[in-house]
Amino acid sequence: MRRRDFITLVGGSAVAWPLALHAQQSGQMRRIGVLMPYAKDDPEAQARITAFLQGLQKLGWTEGRNLQIEYRWGSGDLQKAATELVALSPDVIFASSTAAVAALQQATRSVPIVFANVGDPVSGGFVASLAKPGGNITGFTVYDYTMAAKWVELLKEIAPYVTHVGVIRSPSDTASMGQLGVIQSAARSFGLEVSPLGGRDARDIEQTVTEFAGGSNRGLITVATPLSINNRDLIISLATRHRLPAVYSVRFFAAAGGLISYGPDSVDESRQAAGYVDRILKGEEPGSLPVQSATKFELVINLKAAKAIGLTVPPSLLARADAIIE
Repeated sequence: MRRRDFITLVGGSAVAWPLALHAQQSGQMRRIGVLMPYAKDDPEAQARITAFLQGLQKLGWTEGRNLQIEYRWGSGDLQKAATELVALSPDVIFASSTAAVAALQQATRSVPIVFANVGDPVSGGFVASLAKPGGNITGFTVYDYTMAAKWVELLKEIAPYVTHVGVIRSPSDTASMGQLGVIQSAARSFGLEVSPLGGRDARDIEQTVTEFAGGSNRGLITVATPLSINNRDLIISLATRHRLPAVYSVRFFAAAGGLISYGPDSVDESRQAAGYVDRILKGEEPGSLPVQSATKFELVINLKAAKAIGLTVPPSLLARADAIIE
């Protein structure tokens, strides 16, 4: 073998070896779990999952190539679903909503968990602080409880005649009950009476809203919980049927026919969560990754919904809207 050929061979091998090693490492199959407390075919749930997968793909993770994903869906027995995911020994679990994280926390204190769309992770007991979560949980929070006061202000602005507000919440969801407390406090400054509505399922929602609508000068506020998200079509139809002005916490309620929404971009948080999953898969500890808060909030008004209940939206409110659906 000529000396030049030998040098080329050795040099080529030296270059090829780290490339081959990198390919092997990047091709290592990792396992993550995903807990979504919504129906599998729910458009919002699918939007969040799509954003999450897109975020992972941009970071080099592709399902079926170097990533195996175990999904659990539905708002039924979340504790059972969480326990099943933990039993699979995933490298990390992605969870959307306060209820999902609460179930996972009961199932494990060691498997890393990255959350999105959680209301107040500190008060919920998921993290020690936003800056230093500690433990095995971190992620992205949509807002703290104080934002619920904004929904009261918006309801009085769009429907000044309202004197009694019904709040659709879930008694089993800590963030939901925290938001209810803030709404009750804010309502007093507006002279509003507050009635907790909703409960465990769609039947509870329909019964409580229908009874509540029997009075005069009524309005609704729907906080963000799996219960309300899974039953948003029902809630919107009840508000329209009973001509109740209603404020919602997430944009997709207004997009689905609700009157007005104010809240963060729930889908973008899932995309950002992929970055934390990537960092954990590469060796970082969840307890050292600070919880990040939403920075962008959107006010969306549906004029078609306003017309359906005979409501005229004040020009001052329209001028502040980030999006108007006609």
